[in-house]
Amino acid sequence: MSGDWWTIELEGMPQFEMAMRRVYAWYENEIIDRAPIRFQAHNAFLNAASEEIANLPPAEKKRWWFNVELQVDLFVQTVEGRRFHGETFPVYFPNLGPEVYAAFYGTKLVYGEVTSWAEPLVKTWDDIESIQLDMNNEYFHTLDNLTEHAIERGKGKFLTGYTDLHPGLDCVAAWRDPQQLCFDLIENPDKVALMAELAIVDFRQIYDHFDAILKRAGQLSVSWMGIPSFGTMHIPSCDFSALISPALFERFGLPILQREVSAITHNIFHLDGPGIKKHLDAILSVPEIHAIQWVQGMGNLYPILQWLPFLKELQSRNVPVVVDLSKEDLDSFMREMDPKGLFLWVATKNEEEELEILKKIEIWK
Repeated sequence: MSGDWWTIELEGMPQFEMAMRRVYAWYENEIIDRAPIRFQAHNAFLNAASEEIANLPPAEKKRWWFNVELQVDLFVQTVEGRRFHGETFPVYFPNLGPEVYAAFYGTKLVYGEVTSWAEPLVKTWDDIESIQLDMNNEYFHTLDNLTEHAIERGKGKFLTGYTDLHPGLDCVAAWRDPQQLCFDLIENPDKVALMAELAIVDFRQIYDHFDAILKRAGQLSVSWMGIPSFGTMHIPSCDFSALISPALFERFGLPILQREVSAITHNIFHLDGPGIKKHLDAILSVPEIHAIQWVQGMGNLYPILQWLPFLKELQSRNVPVVVDLSKEDLDSFMREMDPKGLFLWVATKNEEEELEILKKIEIWK
C-alpha cells in the first residue's frame, strides 16, 4: 500500500477507508475480505440527461454542456441523501465528451444528447501546422471551471475527478477522421507518425494540470471509471485500434501507450470490445498497465458468461480486471469464477438489491 494515504469523509459513504483498502488490494491482484463491487452500469452517466436536451437545437445543446452550475447541480441531485454501498464512490467527473483532448488543439466538437464528436481538423497535410495546444481555449477553460465548482460543492459529499483524456491514435483519429486515418496508415505512415507525436507530446503537461487542481483540494485521482488512487490514476485506451492490425498497433499505438502510462501510479486499460482484444499481448507487454477494464459490448455481446474463458485467461496472467455484468447473471458468474482480481460492476434499482448482492459476494470464495 502506498504511504500517501489521507482521511476523506463522505456523508453517504462511511466505509470509505475500507473501500479504498479493497481497491488497493485489487490493484495488487489481492483480496482483503471480498471482491470490490460498484453498483453502477458501464457508462451510466451518459444517460442521465438525454431526455432533458433531446429536443434542443445544436447550439443550445452545446450551451447546456458548457453550463457549469447546471452540470454540477444535476450531479448533486443524484447524490443527495443517497447511501453508497460497496466500492461505489460518488464521483463527479467534468465531461465535455471523449474527444475533448483533440479539442485542446483546435478541433471543434459538435454536441448531442449524451456525447460529442469531433469535426476533422486535418483535411490537408498543410493543416498539421495548425495543431497547437491551447490551454486557454473554451474547452480547457470550461473543464477548469467545472472542476473548481464541483470541488467546492462536493466538500464532504462526493469526490471530484478529472476529464476523459485520449491522447495518441484516438486523438489523431479525431483530428483526421477514423476512416481516413486507416488509409493514411498505409499511404502516409510518416504523416501519421508526426500527428501521433503531436498527440502525445503534451499529455503529461495536460494530465498534471488537472491533477494539480485536485491535489491542491485534497482530492484523489479519479475519472469516469470511479476507481480512485491516492497517487495518480489514468484510463489509457485506444478504441481506434479495433480498426487496425496487431502489426500496425505495435508500430503506431504501442509506443504512445508506453509513454502515456509512464510514471502513473495506477493505469487501468479500457479494453472496449472484441475488436481491441486482439491487441491484448501488446497491451500487457507494458508493465505499467496494472489492470484491464473489459467492455464486451451490447446486444448479443453483453451477456458476460460467454466471455468467461477470456476473463479466466486474464486471471491466469495475474491481471486485475473490471467486469460489467447484469444482476441476473451474477449467480452463474460466481459459480464459475474465482473472485481474485475481479472488480464487479452491477447495475441495481435500489438499495435493497445492493445489500442483497453484498451478502452474496461476502461468501464468494
